[in-house]
Amino acid sequence: MGTDFSIKPVGGSVTPPLVEPTPLGAKSAVQTDLPAHKTVTAADDSVVVQNNPQAANDRLSRQVVIDRAAAEIVYRVVDNRTALVVRQFPDEARLRARAYLRAQDIARQDKVHKKTDMKA
Repeated sequence: MGTDFSIKPVGGSVTPPLVEPTPLGAKSAVQTDLPAHKTVTAADDSVVVQNNPQAANDRLSRQVVIDRAAAEIVYRVVDNRTALVVRQFPDEARLRARAYLRAQDIARQDKVHKKTDMKA
């Protein structure tokens, strides 16, 4: 086994908020008098839009399940709100194929053991 791998932390990177300076033209603008139907109001600065990838990760849970029919360990990412599987390794088709092949192997082994003469 090589030692040329690295472990990286899980989760999104943290980005500082972008603060744009007020343009000089806006600071030195002359106030105008307009009729009420032609006026425009400034956007509300109290509403802050956040791009938080960590919030999306909070609703996902990681699960490890043992599939006894396939004799496999299954890794799943499940949405907590809907209980739906978002990602799974190995996928469902591969698990069914492994379970089928395992059942065939067990049946073949049982058949071999039945042919054995146990009389001495």
